[in-house]
Amino acid sequence: MTLHDVLAAEGGLIASALGPAGPADEAPLPVAAVREGQRLHTGEPRLVTGADSDLALLAGDRLYALGLERLAAAGDLPGIAALAEVISLCAQAQAEGDRAAAEAAWEQLAQQ
Repeated sequence: MTLHDVLAAEGGLIASALGPAGPADEAPLPVAAVREGQRLHTGEPRLVTGADSDLALLAGDRLYALGLERLAAAGDLPGIAALAEVISLCAQAQAEGDRAAAEAAWEQLAQQ
């Protein structure tokens, strides 16, 4: 099941703001959720494309929680730590206006 499928099945405001389903993300669902959450926070979402700025912020937070919740349910504590670190690094990069640092954090995660 893709992230788009999960969000559509949940219904609600996020589902109503979904764009069309594109190619499936190759990342595991928890990573895809957190990545889309980060994209929503920076204004560059790929899936939740119909959200205004307030909904984008809330949807981004919801997707962070979704990704971490899925890892917690699986008992993947190292995965939780890795995604939490990426979230932190991306927030810092966004505050500093440093897109390259955010991308570097995602690249580092992909290499783990």
